[in-house]
Amino acid sequence: MPEPRELLRFAVVGSAAYGVTLLGDYSLKFTVCREKPVTALAIATIVATAFAYLLSRRWSFATRGGHGRVREATLFFAVNAGAVAVNLVPPLVSRYVLHLAVPYVGYPAQEVADFVAGMLLGTFLGTAFRWWGYRRWVFPRPAGVAEAADSRRASAVVR
Repeated sequence: MPEPRELLRFAVVGSAAYGVTLLGDYSLKFTVCREKPVTALAIATIVATAFAYLLSRRWSFATRGGHGRVREATLFFAVNAGAVAVNLVPPLVSRYVLHLAVPYVGYPAQEVADFVAGMLLGTFLGTAFRWWGYRRWVFPRPAGVAEAADSRRASAVVR
């Protein structure tokens, strides 16, 4: 069962990282990556991931751990690589399967589809994957804490 404080901190860090992603995505998409919108989103997401690691390590999951820094950072970026892949599926489907791009649809429709697919649906799915992966692999509870929590839950069910 997630702790409300931990979930709130994860949401705050995620919101800040979302802002970094949004700013980076549109900055790239309307300048150097005009013809590569999915690449713009991927680059922005990777930058936001580095930002999120620093905040997650220092604040969101500060009471968790159990791994050395190098292993933890490696696991964090591996989970985020999976999350980036999950995040990119909706805009790839939108653009290249559903053809929600110019010349098949108008420019405003393309931009709305990109936003909904990448920044809303993709971000939601990627965030759910991150929450699960961070708690499972990157910032697990130390063994003694996990066992104590399990025994408290078990005794609460028996009562």
